[in-house]
Amino acid sequence: MTKGICELIWLKRLLTKLGYRLTSVMNLFCDNKAAITIAHNPVQHDRTRHVEVDQHYIKQKLEAKVIQFPFVKSDDQLADILTKAISNRTFHNSPDQLGIGNIYAPT
Repeated sequence: MTKGICELIWLKRLLTKLGYRLTSVMNLFCDNKAAITIAHNPVQHDRTRHVEVDQHYIKQKLEAKVIQFPFVKSDDQLADILTKAISNRTFHNSPDQLGIGNIYAPT
């Protein structure tokens, strides 16, 4: 999440320099309910000992209303086709959702 937040902030600054005024809260979609819960409540010490610095950064950005973490089901997470081993059904549905056409289809 921290890496994603840093990328979103970088993109926001880049768009601002290019003349676009962005005023809305940025969404970082997450398919992990535990990560969302920990981001909102970093007092869960036993589960998060190794990520304390990242937790504070995430919590700071949440409180400043820079980002929010809407939940998205794993089946609807389009980026998974590029980063994870996924089921055959999900693999064949994802290109359509991404707008990728079949290069072998007859024209």
